[in-house]
Amino acid sequence: MAATSTVSNGEVSSERLRAFVARIEKLEADKTTVQDDLKDVYAEAKGTGFDVRILRQIIRLRRIDKADRQEQEELLELYKAALGMDEGLSLADQRAA
Repeated sequence: MAATSTVSNGEVSSERLRAFVARIEKLEADKTTVQDDLKDVYAEAKGTGFDVRILRQIIRLRRIDKADRQEQEELLELYKAALGMDEGLSLADQRAA
């Protein structure tokens, strides 16, 4: 167990604990900086005329494996068609489907 390597006779290794706390604090500070940078980039894109909601969707889609993304898109199209939301069909075609 991990606890046994840091605890000996009921005592915690304060040096090791301090090292973990320092690393976590550094990473939290880095995370905040990155989040601020992302906010700035999205604001810049918005100022240039890009739709930030769509940019976020594109970023989310690019993280997904191509096969998984295609499967999700196919299911989305299937569900939209089942609800009569298929924009590619005329209203008469949607009702016939």
